[in-house]
Amino acid sequence: MAAAGVILIDGGALEGGGQILRNAAALSCLLGQPITVNNIRAGRSNPGLRPQHLTGLQLISQLCGGKLSGVNVGSTEITFHPGPIKAGSYTADTKTAGSICLLMQAALPCLLFANERTQLSLRGGTNAEMAPQVDYTMMVFQPIAEKFGMKFECSVKRRGYYPKGGGEVVTTSHPVKSLTAVELIDRGNVTNIFGRAFVAGVLPIKVAHTMAQSAERLLRVGNAGLAIKIEALKEPEQSAVGTGTGIILVAETSTGCLLAGSALGKKGVPAEKVGADAAQMLIDNMKHGGCVDEYLQDQLILLMALARGKSRVLCGPITLHTETAIHVAKLLTQAKFNREKLSDMSNIIECEGIGLENTQV
Repeated sequence: MAAAGVILIDGGALEGGGQILRNAAALSCLLGQPITVNNIRAGRSNPGLRPQHLTGLQLISQLCGGKLSGVNVGSTEITFHPGPIKAGSYTADTKTAGSICLLMQAALPCLLFANERTQLSLRGGTNAEMAPQVDYTMMVFQPIAEKFGMKFECSVKRRGYYPKGGGEVVTTSHPVKSLTAVELIDRGNVTNIFGRAFVAGVLPIKVAHTMAQSAERLLRVGNAGLAIKIEALKEPEQSAVGTGTGIILVAETSTGCLLAGSALGKKGVPAEKVGADAAQMLIDNMKHGGCVDEYLQDQLILLMALARGKSRVLCGPITLHTETAIHVAKLLTQAKFNREKLSDMSNIIECEGIGLENTQV
């Protein structure tokens, strides 16, 4: 049982992973609402907090001088009492290949409501499995988040790959008075596709070229005449830790929508397949006719809930991550969500946001 005034959140609900923890902690920080999260990551084979989740919680607690209890690796219940969000310079290190982007997902919305601009130095994995690549955050999330009024700069100082990690990303966030609702319901036409195929460490640049060529071949089918530019590169030795390879592809539309497909290389998986997998993911995301891809969907829910006014987003099939993000937002805010099913392939998510105001600026 949570104490009086503390909202109890079931960490095993719906997607049942770290996302519930990240969204709940961010909203707790933003709203000044104490929370207890139990059954943490109950849906995973190794339930409870992992080092990455621990780092994320500690970072959010630092940002607001909060009080955390139950924060140990393996813990299945935490309680968080937030304080006021304070600007400054903060550092967080997963000490593993844990995703830097998942730390950013939790922390960056909080910093919009700080009193001044804030710098984060985040260390861990920049291109990790089961998380957005840092390239996705900069190429897709960042420009769409700007439509809400969210402004931040992001600089990759060093890339870090599984299993070593060791990457570093520095962000600078700028405070806002409030976020603005957005309408993303007109997809327009795909005007061009751009991307980045990379290798680092002991892998030759030929692998990057193979991924890029494989992706382009598949994308050309049915897209004759479309401008496609995929950069193939080898990360400079001083700018990367460990050996890694991957590709990200982004389709831009006439109305400013951005849709992506990506894949990371693994031992024993041919480079041709890595490139083709990323291309197929992008093709699938273009097919449903939505304005956002399956990975941006859930990342916008928190911004929609905080914004002033009604946001509407046209998307493909609603993912479990999105359902989970809506569930947590409804538990902690008064935001009203509505889903309109247009077809088996497309939906509109509506949200009347709470218009949270930054009283510090």
